[in-house]
Amino acid sequence: MNTIDEKFMREAILLAKEAADDDEAPIGAVIVRDGEIVGRGRNRREKDKNALGHAEIEAINDACKTLGGWRLIGCTIYVTLEPCPMCTGAIINSRIERVVFGAYDKKAGSCGSLINLFDLPYNHKPILSGGFMEEECGSLLSEFFKKLRKK
Repeated sequence: MNTIDEKFMREAILLAKEAADDDEAPIGAVIVRDGEIVGRGRNRREKDKNALGHAEIEAINDACKTLGGWRLIGCTIYVTLEPCPMCTGAIINSRIERVVFGAYDKKAGSCGSLINLFDLPYNHKPILSGGFMEEECGSLLSEFFKKLRKK
């Protein structure tokens, strides 16, 4: 990992904080190609009342619009929480080259915590880096849920 990875994870963290300010679980994602952000997303499940409202899905959708196609070849996704099975599948299907995530998700993580879907013989296998800036990303989630339980 390097300072470029930190720069883009910080952008994902800003989106996670936006989500928390909107009473959503603080999860943010950015997609980067050639050093530029081409897609942004944050959790919106509660506001949109939609199970598909995950940060990664929103970021993939945004990147596809920005780049004009569904193949996100040469892209890296930075996400504050380990992707779930749905998002891991979307990453595989969109051909994202590299995945960098922060906190591990012991309940739904599909990049190593419960299962690593990238280890299965799909037609695409991204490069995976988990636990990057894990403490910072994890504390956002811990604090959010601690406040939620107090309400």
